[in-house]
Amino acid sequence: MRGRSPDEPHRASTPLELTFDLTFVVAISLCAAQLAHALAAGHVGVGILGFSFGMLGILWAWMGYTWFASAFDTDDWAMRLATLVHMVGVLVLGLGQAPLFASIEHGHWDNRTLIAGYVVMRVALVYLWLRVAREDSHHRLRGRAYAKGIVIAQLVWVTLGVLDLPLVPALVGSALAMALEFYAVYWVQRRTGEPTPWHPHHLAERYGLLVIIALGEVVLGTTTAVDVLVERQGWTMDAALVAVAGISLAVGIWWCYFAIPWGDLLAADRGKGRRFGNGHLPLYAVLAAIGAGLHVIARYVEGEATIGAVGAMLTLAIPTGLAIVGIFFFANIILPGGNSFHTRIIGMVAGTLAAGVGLAAAGVAVGWCLGVVMLSPWVAVVAYEVRGHVYLVRLLQRYGIPTTER
Repeated sequence: MRGRSPDEPHRASTPLELTFDLTFVVAISLCAAQLAHALAAGHVGVGILGFSFGMLGILWAWMGYTWFASAFDTDDWAMRLATLVHMVGVLVLGLGQAPLFASIEHGHWDNRTLIAGYVVMRVALVYLWLRVAREDSHHRLRGRAYAKGIVIAQLVWVTLGVLDLPLVPALVGSALAMALEFYAVYWVQRRTGEPTPWHPHHLAERYGLLVIIALGEVVLGTTTAVDVLVERQGWTMDAALVAVAGISLAVGIWWCYFAIPWGDLLAADRGKGRRFGNGHLPLYAVLAAIGAGLHVIARYVEGEATIGAVGAMLTLAIPTGLAIVGIFFFANIILPGGNSFHTRIIGMVAGTLAAGVGLAAAGVAVGWCLGVVMLSPWVAVVAYEVRGHVYLVRLLQRYGIPTTER
Protein backbone atom coordinates (compact mmCIF):
# COMPACT_ATOMS: atom_id res chain seq x y z
CA MET A 1 0.00 0.00 0.00
CA ARG A 2 2.04 2.87 -1.37
CA GLY A 3 0.89 6.33 -2.35
CA ARG A 4 -0.58 6.52 -5.85
CA SER A 5 0.56 9.16 -8.30
CA PRO A 6 -1.52 12.36 -8.11
CA ASP A 7 -0.85 12.79 -11.85
CA GLU A 8 -2.12 9.34 -12.85
CA PRO A 9 -4.01 9.71 -16.17
CA HIS A 10 -7.64 8.68 -16.56
CA ARG A 11 -8.10 8.12 -12.82
CA ALA A 12 -11.75 7.38 -12.07
CA SER A 13 -13.88 6.08 -9.20
CA THR A 14 -13.59 2.33 -8.73
CA PRO A 15 -16.51 -0.11 -8.47
CA LEU A 16 -15.51 -0.60 -4.82
CA GLU A 17 -15.91 3.12 -4.11
CA LEU A 18 -19.27 3.21 -5.87
CA THR A 19 -20.49 0.25 -3.81
CA PHE A 20 -19.24 1.98 -0.66
CA ASP A 21 -21.31 5.05 -1.53
CA LEU A 22 -24.52 2.99 -1.62
CA THR A 23 -24.52 2.74 2.16
CA PHE A 24 -24.43 6.53 2.41
CA VAL A 25 -27.58 6.72 0.30
CA VAL A 26 -29.34 4.90 3.14
CA ALA A 27 -27.75 6.87 5.98
CA ILE A 28 -28.48 10.27 4.40
CA SER A 29 -32.04 9.21 3.60
CA LEU A 30 -32.74 8.13 7.19
CA CYS A 31 -31.39 11.42 8.53
CA ALA A 32 -33.40 13.52 6.05
CA ALA A 33 -36.59 11.59 6.89
CA GLN A 34 -36.20 12.44 10.56
CA LEU A 35 -35.72 16.11 9.64
CA ALA A 36 -38.94 16.10 7.60
CA HIS A 37 -40.94 14.60 10.48
CA ALA A 38 -39.56 17.14 12.95
CA LEU A 39 -40.22 20.15 10.72
CA ALA A 40 -43.75 19.06 9.81
CA ALA A 41 -44.54 18.72 13.51
CA GLY A 42 -43.23 22.22 14.17
CA HIS A 43 -40.16 21.01 16.09
CA VAL A 44 -37.74 23.19 14.15
CA GLY A 45 -35.01 23.31 16.79
CA VAL A 46 -35.07 19.53 17.24
CA GLY A 47 -34.91 19.01 13.49
CA ILE A 48 -32.02 21.39 12.87
CA LEU A 49 -29.96 20.16 15.81
CA GLY A 50 -30.45 16.46 15.06
CA PHE A 51 -29.97 16.88 11.34
CA SER A 52 -26.81 18.98 11.73
CA PHE A 53 -25.17 16.50 14.08
CA GLY A 54 -26.32 13.42 12.17
CA MET A 55 -25.19 14.71 8.77
CA LEU A 56 -21.86 15.94 10.12
CA GLY A 57 -21.07 12.46 11.43
CA ILE A 58 -22.13 10.79 8.18
CA LEU A 59 -20.22 13.16 5.93
CA TRP A 60 -17.06 13.31 8.03
CA ALA A 61 -16.88 9.53 7.96
CA TRP A 62 -17.31 9.55 4.17
CA MET A 63 -14.55 12.13 3.78
CA GLY A 64 -12.07 10.15 5.87
CA TYR A 65 -12.39 7.07 3.66
CA THR A 66 -12.60 9.02 0.38
CA TRP A 67 -9.40 11.02 0.87
CA PHE A 68 -7.55 7.92 1.99
CA ALA A 69 -8.72 5.91 -1.03
CA SER A 70 -7.79 8.69 -3.44
CA ALA A 71 -4.21 8.50 -2.19
CA PHE A 72 -3.64 4.83 -1.31
CA ASP A 73 -6.37 2.56 -2.74
CA THR A 74 -4.83 -0.77 -3.73
CA ASP A 75 -8.17 -2.54 -4.36
CA ASP A 76 -6.68 -5.77 -2.99
CA TRP A 77 -8.47 -8.18 -0.68
CA ALA A 78 -7.44 -6.32 2.50
CA MET A 79 -8.70 -2.98 1.17
CA ARG A 80 -11.98 -4.58 0.14
CA LEU A 81 -12.55 -6.18 3.54
CA ALA A 82 -11.72 -2.89 5.29
CA THR A 83 -14.29 -1.20 3.05
CA LEU A 84 -16.83 -3.85 4.04
CA VAL A 85 -16.27 -2.97 7.70
CA HIS A 86 -16.74 0.70 6.81
CA MET A 87 -20.06 -0.10 5.14
CA VAL A 88 -21.33 -1.96 8.20
CA GLY A 89 -20.46 1.05 10.33
CA VAL A 90 -22.33 3.40 7.97
CA LEU A 91 -25.51 1.35 8.26
CA VAL A 92 -25.27 1.37 12.06
CA LEU A 93 -24.74 5.14 11.87
CA GLY A 94 -27.92 5.43 9.81
CA LEU A 95 -29.92 3.35 12.28
CA GLY A 96 -28.85 5.72 15.05
CA GLN A 97 -30.62 8.72 13.50
CA ALA A 98 -34.11 7.95 14.86
CA PRO A 99 -32.97 7.46 18.49
CA LEU A 100 -30.97 10.70 18.30
CA PHE A 101 -33.92 12.81 17.09
CA ALA A 102 -36.30 11.18 19.58
CA SER A 103 -33.95 11.83 22.49
CA ILE A 104 -33.52 15.50 21.58
CA GLU A 105 -37.29 15.90 21.43
CA HIS A 106 -37.46 14.62 25.02
CA GLY A 107 -34.64 16.87 26.25
CA HIS A 108 -31.98 14.16 26.30
CA TRP A 109 -29.07 13.19 24.03
CA ASP A 110 -28.80 9.59 22.87
CA ASN A 111 -26.11 9.26 20.23
CA ARG A 112 -24.74 5.92 21.41
CA THR A 113 -25.79 4.06 18.26
CA LEU A 114 -24.18 6.75 16.12
CA ILE A 115 -20.99 6.47 18.14
CA ALA A 116 -20.98 2.68 17.73
CA GLY A 117 -21.26 2.94 13.95
CA TYR A 118 -18.68 5.70 13.78
CA VAL A 119 -16.16 3.74 15.87
CA VAL A 120 -16.58 0.68 13.64
CA MET A 121 -15.66 2.76 10.59
CA ARG A 122 -12.74 4.44 12.31
CA VAL A 123 -11.28 1.13 13.49
CA ALA A 124 -11.11 0.06 9.84
CA LEU A 125 -9.46 3.37 8.91
CA VAL A 126 -6.87 2.98 11.69
CA TYR A 127 -5.93 -0.40 10.21
CA LEU A 128 -5.50 1.16 6.76
CA TRP A 129 -3.32 4.01 8.05
CA LEU A 130 -1.15 1.56 9.99
CA ARG A 131 -0.77 -0.45 6.81
CA VAL A 132 0.46 2.70 5.06
CA ALA A 133 2.92 3.30 7.91
CA ARG A 134 4.24 -0.24 7.54
CA GLU A 135 4.43 -0.47 3.73
CA ASP A 136 5.14 3.09 2.49
CA SER A 137 8.34 4.63 3.82
CA HIS A 138 7.54 8.05 2.30
CA HIS A 139 4.33 8.31 4.31
CA ARG A 140 5.26 6.28 7.41
CA LEU A 141 5.20 9.26 9.78
CA ARG A 142 1.87 10.50 8.44
CA GLY A 143 0.30 7.04 8.64
CA ARG A 144 1.26 6.64 12.30
CA ALA A 145 0.13 10.18 13.14
CA TYR A 146 -3.29 9.71 11.57
CA ALA A 147 -3.76 6.36 13.31
CA LYS A 148 -2.91 7.88 16.70
CA GLY A 149 -5.19 10.87 16.14
CA ILE A 150 -8.13 8.69 15.15
CA VAL A 151 -7.67 6.39 18.16
CA ILE A 152 -7.58 9.33 20.59
CA ALA A 153 -10.72 10.83 19.06
CA GLN A 154 -12.56 7.50 19.28
CA LEU A 155 -11.66 7.14 22.95
CA VAL A 156 -13.27 10.54 23.55
CA TRP A 157 -16.43 9.49 21.67
CA VAL A 158 -16.68 6.19 23.53
CA THR A 159 -16.26 8.00 26.86
CA LEU A 160 -19.12 10.37 25.97
CA GLY A 161 -21.31 7.43 25.02
CA VAL A 162 -20.61 5.55 28.24
CA LEU A 163 -21.23 8.62 30.42
CA ASP A 164 -24.67 9.14 28.81
CA LEU A 165 -24.74 12.84 29.76
CA PRO A 166 -27.77 15.17 29.81
CA LEU A 167 -28.48 17.26 26.70
CA VAL A 168 -26.37 20.38 27.29
CA PRO A 169 -23.20 18.69 28.66
CA ALA A 170 -23.48 16.07 25.91
CA LEU A 171 -23.71 18.79 23.26
CA VAL A 172 -20.63 20.54 24.66
CA GLY A 173 -18.71 17.25 24.81
CA SER A 174 -19.73 16.31 21.26
CA ALA A 175 -18.67 19.72 19.97
CA LEU A 176 -15.27 19.33 21.64
CA ALA A 177 -14.85 15.81 20.23
CA MET A 178 -15.67 17.00 16.72
CA ALA A 179 -13.28 19.93 17.10
CA LEU A 180 -10.61 17.40 18.09
CA GLU A 181 -11.32 15.44 14.90
CA PHE A 182 -10.83 18.55 12.75
CA TYR A 183 -7.76 19.71 14.64
CA ALA A 184 -6.12 16.28 14.39
CA VAL A 185 -6.28 16.43 10.59
CA TYR A 186 -4.86 19.95 10.58
CA TRP A 187 -2.07 19.01 12.99
CA VAL A 188 -1.04 15.92 11.02
CA GLN A 189 -0.91 17.86 7.77
CA ARG A 190 1.22 20.60 9.25
CA ARG A 191 3.64 18.34 11.15
CA THR A 192 4.33 15.33 8.96
CA GLY A 193 6.06 16.75 5.92
CA GLU A 194 5.19 15.25 2.54
CA PRO A 195 1.49 15.74 1.64
CA THR A 196 -0.88 12.86 1.00
CA PRO A 197 -0.86 12.06 -2.75
CA TRP A 198 -4.57 12.47 -3.45
CA HIS A 199 -5.64 12.82 -7.08
CA PRO A 200 -7.40 16.13 -7.89
CA HIS A 201 -9.64 14.90 -10.71
CA HIS A 202 -10.45 11.67 -8.91
CA LEU A 203 -11.34 13.58 -5.76
CA ALA A 204 -13.49 16.05 -7.70
CA GLU A 205 -15.33 13.11 -9.27
CA ARG A 206 -15.88 11.47 -5.88
CA TYR A 207 -17.33 14.67 -4.43
CA GLY A 208 -19.50 15.13 -7.51
CA LEU A 209 -20.87 11.62 -7.12
CA LEU A 210 -21.90 12.36 -3.54
CA VAL A 211 -23.62 15.53 -4.79
CA ILE A 212 -25.69 13.27 -7.06
CA ILE A 213 -26.46 10.99 -4.11
CA ALA A 214 -27.59 13.99 -2.05
CA LEU A 215 -29.74 15.15 -4.96
CA GLY A 216 -31.25 11.68 -4.91
CA GLU A 217 -32.85 12.76 -1.63
CA VAL A 218 -34.62 15.51 -3.57
CA VAL A 219 -35.94 12.90 -6.01
CA LEU A 220 -36.92 10.60 -3.13
CA GLY A 221 -38.62 13.45 -1.29
CA THR A 222 -40.51 14.33 -4.47
CA THR A 223 -41.61 10.74 -5.01
CA THR A 224 -42.71 10.31 -1.39
CA ALA A 225 -44.62 13.58 -1.39
CA VAL A 226 -46.38 12.91 -4.70
CA ASP A 227 -47.25 9.35 -3.65
CA VAL A 228 -48.92 10.62 -0.47
CA LEU A 229 -50.83 13.34 -2.30
CA VAL A 230 -52.05 11.02 -5.05
CA GLU A 231 -53.11 8.39 -2.52
CA ARG A 232 -55.14 10.94 -0.56
CA GLN A 233 -56.43 13.26 -3.30
CA GLY A 234 -55.70 11.68 -6.69
CA TRP A 235 -53.77 13.48 -9.42
CA THR A 236 -54.56 17.08 -8.49
CA MET A 237 -52.79 20.26 -9.55
CA ASP A 238 -50.93 20.26 -6.21
CA ALA A 239 -49.55 16.77 -6.85
CA ALA A 240 -48.45 17.71 -10.35
CA LEU A 241 -46.74 20.89 -9.14
CA VAL A 242 -44.84 19.02 -6.42
CA ALA A 243 -43.67 16.44 -8.99
CA VAL A 244 -42.51 19.04 -11.51
CA ALA A 245 -40.95 21.29 -8.87
CA GLY A 246 -38.99 18.50 -7.18
CA ILE A 247 -37.43 17.09 -10.34
CA SER A 248 -36.79 20.57 -11.72
CA LEU A 249 -34.98 21.59 -8.55
CA ALA A 250 -32.82 18.45 -8.64
CA VAL A 251 -31.80 18.88 -12.28
CA GLY A 252 -31.31 22.65 -11.96
CA ILE A 253 -29.02 22.33 -8.94
CA TRP A 254 -27.13 19.50 -10.63
CA TRP A 255 -26.60 21.78 -13.64
CA CYS A 256 -25.31 24.58 -11.43
CA TYR A 257 -22.83 22.37 -9.58
CA PHE A 258 -21.31 20.67 -12.61
CA ALA A 259 -20.91 23.96 -14.47
CA ILE A 260 -17.75 24.49 -12.39
CA PRO A 261 -14.57 22.57 -13.47
CA TRP A 262 -13.67 21.53 -9.93
CA GLY A 263 -11.02 19.03 -10.99
CA ASP A 264 -9.13 21.58 -13.08
CA LEU A 265 -9.16 24.05 -10.20
CA LEU A 266 -7.83 21.49 -7.73
CA ALA A 267 -5.13 20.36 -10.14
CA ALA A 268 -4.00 23.99 -10.53
CA ASP A 269 -3.80 24.62 -6.77
CA ARG A 270 -3.58 21.55 -4.53
CA GLY A 271 -3.30 23.85 -1.53
CA LYS A 272 -7.05 24.41 -1.76
CA GLY A 273 -7.80 20.71 -1.35
CA ARG A 274 -8.99 20.75 2.26
CA ARG A 275 -10.89 23.98 1.67
CA PHE A 276 -12.63 22.20 -1.18
CA GLY A 277 -13.35 19.11 0.94
CA ASN A 278 -14.60 20.81 4.10
CA GLY A 279 -16.61 23.33 2.11
CA HIS A 280 -18.79 20.52 0.78
CA LEU A 281 -19.98 19.48 4.23
CA PRO A 282 -22.74 22.12 4.54
CA LEU A 283 -23.55 21.79 0.82
CA TYR A 284 -24.38 18.09 1.12
CA ALA A 285 -26.52 18.75 4.19
CA VAL A 286 -28.68 21.42 2.56
CA LEU A 287 -29.10 19.31 -0.58
CA ALA A 288 -30.52 16.50 1.53
CA ALA A 289 -32.71 19.01 3.39
CA ILE A 290 -34.41 20.05 0.12
CA GLY A 291 -36.04 16.63 -0.09
CA ALA A 292 -37.25 17.01 3.49
CA GLY A 293 -38.73 20.41 2.59
CA LEU A 294 -40.72 18.92 -0.29
CA HIS A 295 -42.09 16.30 2.09
CA VAL A 296 -43.14 19.01 4.54
CA ILE A 297 -44.97 20.92 1.79
CA ALA A 298 -46.86 17.78 0.83
CA ARG A 299 -47.93 17.29 4.44
CA TYR A 300 -49.03 20.92 4.59
CA VAL A 301 -51.17 20.49 1.47
CA GLU A 302 -52.73 17.44 3.13
CA GLY A 303 -53.46 19.49 6.23
CA GLU A 304 -51.24 17.31 8.43
CA ALA A 305 -48.47 19.82 9.17
CA THR A 306 -48.67 22.10 12.19
CA ILE A 307 -46.73 24.92 10.50
CA GLY A 308 -48.37 27.47 8.20
CA ALA A 309 -47.88 28.19 4.50
CA VAL A 310 -44.93 30.52 5.05
CA GLY A 311 -43.24 28.01 7.34
CA ALA A 312 -43.78 25.22 4.83
CA MET A 313 -42.29 27.30 2.01
CA LEU A 314 -39.33 28.26 4.16
CA THR A 315 -38.49 24.58 4.75
CA LEU A 316 -37.91 24.35 1.00
CA ALA A 317 -36.73 27.86 0.08
CA ILE A 318 -34.01 28.06 2.75
CA PRO A 319 -32.11 24.84 1.84
CA THR A 320 -32.64 25.51 -1.88
CA GLY A 321 -31.16 28.98 -1.51
CA LEU A 322 -28.29 27.76 0.63
CA ALA A 323 -27.51 25.05 -1.94
CA ILE A 324 -27.50 27.27 -5.03
CA VAL A 325 -25.92 30.29 -3.38
CA GLY A 326 -23.46 27.97 -1.63
CA ILE A 327 -22.28 26.44 -4.92
CA PHE A 328 -21.40 29.80 -6.49
CA PHE A 329 -20.08 31.34 -3.28
CA PHE A 330 -17.89 28.28 -2.81
CA ALA A 331 -16.74 28.53 -6.44
CA ASN A 332 -15.68 32.13 -5.78
CA ILE A 333 -13.49 30.89 -2.91
CA ILE A 334 -11.83 28.20 -5.03
CA LEU A 335 -11.43 30.32 -8.16
CA PRO A 336 -8.32 32.52 -8.38
CA GLY A 337 -9.22 36.16 -8.06
CA GLY A 338 -12.89 35.45 -7.31
CA ASN A 339 -15.70 35.91 -9.82
CA SER A 340 -18.08 38.88 -9.84
CA PHE A 341 -20.33 37.04 -12.29
CA HIS A 342 -21.14 34.46 -9.62
CA THR A 343 -21.96 37.24 -7.17
CA ARG A 344 -24.59 38.60 -9.58
CA ILE A 345 -26.08 35.12 -9.97
CA ILE A 346 -26.36 34.83 -6.19
CA GLY A 347 -28.38 38.05 -6.09
CA MET A 348 -30.80 36.85 -8.77
CA VAL A 349 -31.33 33.48 -7.07
CA ALA A 350 -31.93 35.10 -3.67
CA GLY A 351 -34.48 37.46 -5.21
CA THR A 352 -36.40 34.62 -6.84
CA LEU A 353 -36.60 32.65 -3.59
CA ALA A 354 -37.66 35.71 -1.61
CA ALA A 355 -40.46 36.27 -4.13
CA GLY A 356 -41.73 32.71 -3.59
CA VAL A 357 -41.85 33.10 0.20
CA GLY A 358 -43.35 36.58 -0.14
CA LEU A 359 -46.21 35.21 -2.23
CA ALA A 360 -46.93 32.65 0.49
CA ALA A 361 -47.02 35.43 3.08
CA ALA A 362 -49.48 37.33 0.85
CA GLY A 363 -51.85 34.36 0.86
CA VAL A 364 -51.13 33.02 -2.64
CA ALA A 365 -51.74 29.28 -3.04
CA VAL A 366 -48.74 27.13 -2.11
CA GLY A 367 -48.69 25.56 -5.57
CA TRP A 368 -47.91 28.90 -7.23
CA CYS A 369 -45.31 29.73 -4.58
CA LEU A 370 -43.71 26.36 -5.25
CA GLY A 371 -43.55 27.17 -8.94
CA VAL A 372 -41.62 30.39 -8.22
CA VAL A 373 -39.14 28.61 -5.93
CA MET A 374 -38.70 25.99 -8.64
CA LEU A 375 -37.38 28.69 -10.98
CA SER A 376 -34.48 29.67 -8.70
CA PRO A 377 -31.82 27.23 -10.00
CA TRP A 378 -32.91 27.83 -13.58
CA VAL A 379 -32.21 31.54 -13.24
CA ALA A 380 -28.59 30.55 -12.57
CA VAL A 381 -28.59 27.92 -15.34
CA VAL A 382 -29.76 30.40 -17.99
CA ALA A 383 -27.22 33.00 -16.85
CA TYR A 384 -24.42 30.44 -17.02
CA GLU A 385 -25.39 29.08 -20.42
CA VAL A 386 -25.67 32.57 -21.90
CA ARG A 387 -22.50 34.12 -20.45
CA GLY A 388 -21.04 32.07 -17.63
CA HIS A 389 -18.98 29.50 -19.53
CA VAL A 390 -17.20 32.12 -21.64
CA TYR A 391 -16.60 34.29 -18.58
CA LEU A 392 -15.15 31.36 -16.64
CA VAL A 393 -12.83 30.23 -19.45
CA ARG A 394 -11.45 33.74 -19.80
CA LEU A 395 -10.85 33.93 -16.05
CA LEU A 396 -8.98 30.62 -16.01
CA GLN A 397 -6.91 31.59 -19.04
CA ARG A 398 -5.97 34.84 -17.32
CA TYR A 399 -4.37 32.80 -14.52
CA GLY A 400 -2.88 30.20 -16.83
CA ILE A 401 -5.06 27.32 -15.65
CA PRO A 402 -5.61 24.61 -18.29
CA THR A 403 -9.23 23.51 -18.35
CA THR A 404 -11.58 21.11 -20.08
CA GLU A 405 -14.37 23.70 -19.67
CA ARG A 406 -16.30 24.04 -22.92
